[in-house]
Amino acid sequence: MADQLLDAKGLNCPLPILKAKKALKEVPSGGTLEVLATDPGAVKDFEAFCRATGNELVESRTEGDTYIFLIRNTN
Repeated sequence: MADQLLDAKGLNCPLPILKAKKALKEVPSGGTLEVLATDPGAVKDFEAFCRATGNELVESRTEGDTYIFLIRNTN
C-alpha cells in the first residue's frame, strides 16, 4: 500500500507529472506515491521523470484504461 495516492485520471501531459512532483514533496524519504493516470503518454513521462529526479519507479502497470505507477521517494 502506497503512503499517498494521486488520482490524475483525465489529465493530459504535463499535468500528471507536475501533480506527482508536488505530491512527492509530502511523501517521506523511502515512502511511496501511487499515481493513477489515463494519458497513454504518462508511461514514458513517468519513466523519464524518475530517471531525471532519481526517484525509483517501483511499478508501472495497466488496468483497463488506467495506468498505475508506484514511485518511491529517494530524496
